[in-house]
Amino acid sequence: MNAPHAPPRALDYSPSAADNKKPSLEYDDEWDLGYVFFSIWSSKFQIILFAFVGVLFGLFALANSNTVYRADALLQLEERSGALSLPESLGDFAASDPRSETEIQIIKSRMVLGRVVADLRLDWDARAQRVPLVGNLFANIAFDVPDWLPFAEVLDPYERPGQSIALSSLEVPLAWVGMEMPLTVTGRDTFVIMTPDGIERDGRVGEHILDAEVGFSLELSELVGDIGREFVIIQQNELSAIQRLKTALSVSEEGRSSGILRLRYVSTDRFEARRILNGIAVAYVEQNIARSAAEAETSLAFIRDQIPSARREVEDAEEALNAFQSAERAVDLSFETQTVLSQITALETQLGELAIEEDEVRQRYTQNHPVYQQLLAQRERLNLRLDELRGEVQSLPETQREIINLTRNLELAQEVYTRLLTRSQEIEVLRASSIGNVRIIDRAQTMLAPIKPRAAIILAAGLILSVVFGVFYVFVRDWMRNGIHSAEVLEQAGLPVFATINYARDIDTRGKRRTRLPLLAVTHPTSLAVEAIRSLRTSLHFGMLDAESKSIAITSGAPGAGKSFTSTNLAAVAAQAGQKVCLIDGDLRRAQIWKYFGRTKRNVGLSEYLAGEATLDEVLYETEIKNLFVITSGRLPPNPSELLMRRSLKEVIDELDKIFDLTIVDAPPTLAVTDPVIISKSVGTTVMVVRFDETALPEVRAVQQAFQTAGIKLAGAIFNGFDPGHIAAKTSYNYGYHYRYEYRARKGEG
Repeated sequence: MNAPHAPPRALDYSPSAADNKKPSLEYDDEWDLGYVFFSIWSSKFQIILFAFVGVLFGLFALANSNTVYRADALLQLEERSGALSLPESLGDFAASDPRSETEIQIIKSRMVLGRVVADLRLDWDARAQRVPLVGNLFANIAFDVPDWLPFAEVLDPYERPGQSIALSSLEVPLAWVGMEMPLTVTGRDTFVIMTPDGIERDGRVGEHILDAEVGFSLELSELVGDIGREFVIIQQNELSAIQRLKTALSVSEEGRSSGILRLRYVSTDRFEARRILNGIAVAYVEQNIARSAAEAETSLAFIRDQIPSARREVEDAEEALNAFQSAERAVDLSFETQTVLSQITALETQLGELAIEEDEVRQRYTQNHPVYQQLLAQRERLNLRLDELRGEVQSLPETQREIINLTRNLELAQEVYTRLLTRSQEIEVLRASSIGNVRIIDRAQTMLAPIKPRAAIILAAGLILSVVFGVFYVFVRDWMRNGIHSAEVLEQAGLPVFATINYARDIDTRGKRRTRLPLLAVTHPTSLAVEAIRSLRTSLHFGMLDAESKSIAITSGAPGAGKSFTSTNLAAVAAQAGQKVCLIDGDLRRAQIWKYFGRTKRNVGLSEYLAGEATLDEVLYETEIKNLFVITSGRLPPNPSELLMRRSLKEVIDELDKIFDLTIVDAPPTLAVTDPVIISKSVGTTVMVVRFDETALPEVRAVQQAFQTAGIKLAGAIFNGFDPGHIAAKTSYNYGYHYRYEYRARKGEG
């Protein structure tokens, strides 16, 4: 595909042509940077078109995007260290360490978000119907759809700017959860709603719709929309509503171990974003307060359970001591005995407190926890001291020992009972004053500017992607091209190249519908293409010296190769050189020659002559160019091949040989129809027009095979539309001669 290309042979008269350097005919699969740059530059307008389309798509995506707002709030996780001056023994209840990651997961939990969904009724989904695919565009842009458009009525039910709906209450049966209920505006404050049971129910804003038998109730607090506008109401599943809330919520810690949490919530409604985020923050703070008081509540319940039994123990101990003293008529204890008794009582009281504390600690820690181990060690020390004091008591008389025991039991029971009452009052105070360890620093506020869509990013992405796609298209297009780039490829295929005609960019008429086409040999006589055609004239003059006829048929493999262009301009330059030339339009299917000479399809021509409806003098037309005569195609017949197979074609060619120095027949494309092969049997020489970068080598071989099958050999080829600039980056050959020649010609004109 990307072979080096030799310069045009017909213009190769410079001294460099004699250079021993011969171009290689092997294709080069490597693309250098020069070729890549040139491919991009030569297709710059196509890439610009891609970029323009990409920007248009970006604008469309921008207009059809949801406007998203973000609200944010700031929370602080702080330590509580007994701000109410509670007793030291209650310090554990009033202190906690901030754990940011744990708190983040709590904020996102169903416990918190479920409460927000319930409080704000976020499981109610009421919205306007939107146009599929472009719903945001119609909802964001306020313009009236003209009534004369065929789809104007189709768009009436869908959302337009300024439409709104709000619910006061909604209750549906469990089977209807998640199902859409279309609502249509029927008046200023009236509507009709279609429920999943297939019943249409009429309603009015502010009035309650109730169907107790089904379990359905609905009340609207607001409905703004034109008559015929449609809305949809859905009772969402609670888990679905929580998941949607969780998706729009993000929580992160500001800084490392700062205990500052930033909450963000995104929504298409800026006021809704602020309302929901404030609800989340409040719900989280309230659960934190409840969680802070939970431990105090648990301890209080335990202590209240112990108070009645402690009171009974005090009463039993008093009765036992009084009964013993009455029975034994015991006297009071001595000072030393009283001291020992007080110490024993104090130790037993402490052990009782430790037992209560152990019950509380057991609910919070395992036995291997340091706090639990410290408590066990303290209890062991108290037991050892208590055993020592009990040993001293054993040395006293029996009566005193019994009084000591009974007195000790009473004091111990009284101490435990008193401590339980005191602890109960303290925990009551703590529970009533619980404020949690979370503080709202900044309440939720919505940013003034939306965070989406980002116009600059969308437009830049559309522009960049379209340019990349455009460049990719250029590379793929060039890679898929298998057209011939070099005249040497044709010669290797067995076709001598009579001339290489440069691409006439300014007068390229392919794909253009015109009633009059410019004749390059007349309008641009000094162009490179005309100069190449003059060389073609010379090459054909010597190449046809041995031909039986002075006629030549010019064909191509497929349409668009430039055979009509070559035929007309070759006839013109030959006539300008003094030869008497006749140009025949042999394409009886898609005639083009008449466009170059101001004729029409209705003028009699070759088809009338072959059909015997006109004579040669009637179809022969003298043009404005001296010595140039034209026979146009005439009316296009239904059976071109049958007309061309008549003997009259050979007869007219022979007759023209007697009158003219050169007869040129513009034949149809060979691979399209069989007409060129038929024409070639009547002319002296047949040549093929091959278009640079478009005609593929297999196409050339197919044309050769078609003529060989008919026993005709192509005399050679004309390499048309050669563009040196297109391969300048891939070849090292010098094309300076062509430009120098054109420069000298134009200079001579001046």
